[in-house]
Amino acid sequence: MDGDERTAAHPRALLDAWGLRPKKKYGQNFLMDAGSARRIARLALEHAEDRARVLEIGAGTGALTRALLDEGAAVTAIEIDPELVSILGNREDLREAALVLADAMTYDYAAFARRGAWRVAGNLPYNVATPLIVNLVEMDDGPDVIVAMIQKDVADRLAARPGTAAYGSLSIAVQYAMTVERAFTLGPRAFYPPPKVDSTVVRLVRRAEPAVAPVDLALFRKVVRGAFAYRRKTLANSLALSLERDRSAIAAAIAASGLSPESRGEQLSITDFSRLADTLAGR
Repeated sequence: MDGDERTAAHPRALLDAWGLRPKKKYGQNFLMDAGSARRIARLALEHAEDRARVLEIGAGTGALTRALLDEGAAVTAIEIDPELVSILGNREDLREAALVLADAMTYDYAAFARRGAWRVAGNLPYNVATPLIVNLVEMDDGPDVIVAMIQKDVADRLAARPGTAAYGSLSIAVQYAMTVERAFTLGPRAFYPPPKVDSTVVRLVRRAEPAVAPVDLALFRKVVRGAFAYRRKTLANSLALSLERDRSAIAAAIAASGLSPESRGEQLSITDFSRLADTLAGR
């Protein structure tokens, strides 16, 4: 098989040609549809300047790498599997991409960010998608845009509104800094090997200013996490346990914030949480 044929190959045929199989330890599920790869690339580059810097997380068999290059991005693609990095490095059609052998959970994103504005695109392994997205959202000089293929139920949590079952600390952590758009969903058969769940592409765009401006951001985040730490308990009880404060003091702060101590975390908006955190900061 020559280079052109490898480029056009189905992921299974590409791996077979090199005597490889998908590795469960890396959570490998390779996107097969070139059209979907183009859609992801265009979402990642929407409203971008020419030669926008895009960090692709999980280059896999190169479908999205190729699509990003075709759309004019300056691509750095990280991949944890050294065998895939070797394959991609031999592909003439990917020669303009900077391929980096790296673990997405330990990669030095801060160093990449120091070189200027950047965006992220990738088909994220399900086992690391949530902590990885939170890390990217909360980091200083984080990406302006994140377009990621993730498990559908995680996408639902990112976009969830107060009062819904999917709403939680992850929803608030992301929505504090980013707007969230669910772009499209693909079934298992769009991937090789097929996962057991549907996958959704989300587009996160960094806000010009955070959704709220708590006086103590660290405390705000603790209050949010604490409110959802014991979902079956009332807000007052959950915060008393998680923050290790006296329940009567917590209840007083909740009441002073115009909220009911008997309410639960999923009923509070991000504005409610900010107001409550500010009240607690003054006590």
